[in-house]
Amino acid sequence: MLYTTIIKDNRDFLNLYKKGRYIVSKYTVIYVKPNGRPFNRFGITAGKKIGNAVCRNRAKRIIRVAYRDCEIMLPIGIDIVIVARSGIVGIKSDEYCGYFKKYGVKEIDKNIRKFLNKK
Repeated sequence: MLYTTIIKDNRDFLNLYKKGRYIVSKYTVIYVKPNGRPFNRFGITAGKKIGNAVCRNRAKRIIRVAYRDCEIMLPIGIDIVIVARSGIVGIKSDEYCGYFKKYGVKEIDKNIRKFLNKK
């Protein structure tokens, strides 16, 4: 990933859940927040409600591919956490990539602008 590092610390995830904005769809919930750095930070979570380990890993793989395809279109300097929902298990990766390109990037950009205008 070009402009991205991975979020690994639990406190970063929790901070984003509490203070970030979110975008809900039937496949995922996307949390975003500006981080004030010259790069993006990205994290994925898939809980046990998604299914067994095979389903969770497939969901994370689909999300990772969609993010990698759209990374250039995203604004720089944001934290993003994508939480998988059970609807993502039954779709092909192309379908989620299309959703993320068409709606996800636009919604992330809109929510970041709202967040920056609020302060």
